[in-house]
Amino acid sequence: MGHRVEDPSLRKGGRPAPGRSGLRPLGIVARYPFVGGTLLALAAVALLLGSGQELAGRWAASAFALAVAVRLGARMARALGRGRWGIDILAVTAIVSTVLVGEYVAALIIVLMLAVGTALEDYAARRAKAELAALLERTPRTARRAVGDGYEDVPAADLRVGDVLLVRSGEVVPVDGMLLSDSGVFDESSLTGESLPVERSAGDEVMSGSVNGEAAVLLRSTAALEDSQYSRIVALVREASESRAPMVRLADRYAVPFTVLAYALGAVAWAVSGSPTRFAEVLVVATPCPLLIAAPVAFLGGTNRAAASGIMVKYAGVLELLGRIRTAVFDKTGTLTYGRPTLLGVLPEPGTDPTALLRLSASAEQYSSHVLAASIIAAAADRGLELAPGTGASEHATHGVRVDVAGRDVVVGKPSFVAAYASGVHEPVLAEGQLAVYVGVDGRFAGVLMLSDPLRREAPATLDRLRALGVEDLVMLTGDALPTAERIAAEAGLAEVRAECLPADKVEAVRSLPHRPVMMVGDGVNDAPVLAAADVGVAMGARGSTAAGESADVVILQDDLARAALAVAIGQRTVRVALQSIWIGIALSIALMAAAAWGYVPAVAGALSQEAVDLAAILNALRALRPGRGPGRWP
Repeated sequence: MGHRVEDPSLRKGGRPAPGRSGLRPLGIVARYPFVGGTLLALAAVALLLGSGQELAGRWAASAFALAVAVRLGARMARALGRGRWGIDILAVTAIVSTVLVGEYVAALIIVLMLAVGTALEDYAARRAKAELAALLERTPRTARRAVGDGYEDVPAADLRVGDVLLVRSGEVVPVDGMLLSDSGVFDESSLTGESLPVERSAGDEVMSGSVNGEAAVLLRSTAALEDSQYSRIVALVREASESRAPMVRLADRYAVPFTVLAYALGAVAWAVSGSPTRFAEVLVVATPCPLLIAAPVAFLGGTNRAAASGIMVKYAGVLELLGRIRTAVFDKTGTLTYGRPTLLGVLPEPGTDPTALLRLSASAEQYSSHVLAASIIAAAADRGLELAPGTGASEHATHGVRVDVAGRDVVVGKPSFVAAYASGVHEPVLAEGQLAVYVGVDGRFAGVLMLSDPLRREAPATLDRLRALGVEDLVMLTGDALPTAERIAAEAGLAEVRAECLPADKVEAVRSLPHRPVMMVGDGVNDAPVLAAADVGVAMGARGSTAAGESADVVILQDDLARAALAVAIGQRTVRVALQSIWIGIALSIALMAAAAWGYVPAVAGALSQEAVDLAAILNALRALRPGRGPGRWP
């Protein structure tokens, strides 16, 4: 149940309709009229020359080539008006000069080269955007909403929070929701890159854009269409596909010195040989489409590669920054750890009932946004405890919450925070990997809730991979107590730890780090400011808050820390491939210009050789779609 979104940036990138293969000659002509028109002009000139009408063939070829030159000149003027310098001036000069010296066949080949270059750019962009286009095509249009004893088909845009939806087998989940059925199996491969279906139980969250399995299920929507995970992904895709990386703009600036060099070589060749034909021959090979095509294609390929791995890059410039990361900073809870602590036990003070302590603590934690609050509330629910409403809630970010629960003053959080409102606070001895949440009731210390949040299995390997990729500094920033932070850091293999940090402290710490660019990886509301302050903010988006996802530059859809290292690897490979493609094109073009200046490359041969250069640079740029080798390779 999906439909194609008519996104202007991808309109050319759609797959050929059934029965209209993009590889057939007529299909090529229909898709690329510039190529088709040039081929027809070549055929007409060949027919005239074959029938002995050389003068007519010369005039026909020259007229067509000059018409194209006028069109390119107008486009060049518009670009200059917008402040962008390009190399269209070289193409225009090459066409005009070859016509003037009588090399009209070479002029037509230059036109054909430009037309084929445009077609290759379009093909490369479509190839690079394949995953992104597929993602857009799956956008849900309708949904089946429960009405009375039945269901009605409604536009997905009309769904509201709280609607009960029926999702049948093989259908795309239209909005984020909570599973009402006992269980369900969903394909999230297009969202997270996870190839295996995932099982969900009643009460679990289900992401929009995932595909339901064999059995129909009921969901209760938890977000409107525009606020759902899939819609946010589509917005990221559009932004990424339309953005231009700094390196792409840098490639544009290469055109200025390259143009000067081409004119200088051509002028010297003309002066030494005494023939204006030599000038035309130099300019024929001085139209390097790689400067215009290679870098954008490489960055599109890198964006596509990331999207296929469940890594959404918000704009192309992030890929270049990822390729230069020198410091990686990690939040602890929910990033280096799973962020799903479990209650190990309740340690009440003498005279305090442990069940009552847990109930009061969970009732207060209803008003906290900290990740540990959800674990305490879940533990109370598992034990069948009914929570009481509270009033006058006051939360101090990363420190704790104070709430009036049924007339009792309850304070839950760190020892220093609880000690400010309750007397007698003391810290128990913690075993490795344990967390302590302190509770005060009516001005007295009431006890401790013991929890455990283990290190992610992939964390040590991820840090090793980042080191292998050249990341110099690895740092943990956390609001937790120093002993807890140091234990997790030791397990992960981190040497630098900064604990008991407020959100403002994290921002200041990131800004003060010496080796830049800095990548910050985190999730949750408290991480949003530091994600925005880092050079590259990476949000664990599958579980992270909306605030974190909006503040970050990269969103990892799967709950997998290893993809942070993969994002760096993709950035490095993308930059490397883009630079290789640019310099391959420049080097080969300069070599051909030098040969043409000495008279070794006739105009027609030069035009054909330049087409081979363009093809080589574009094919090399498309390598950004593949994983490559080295520490960042993903199996």
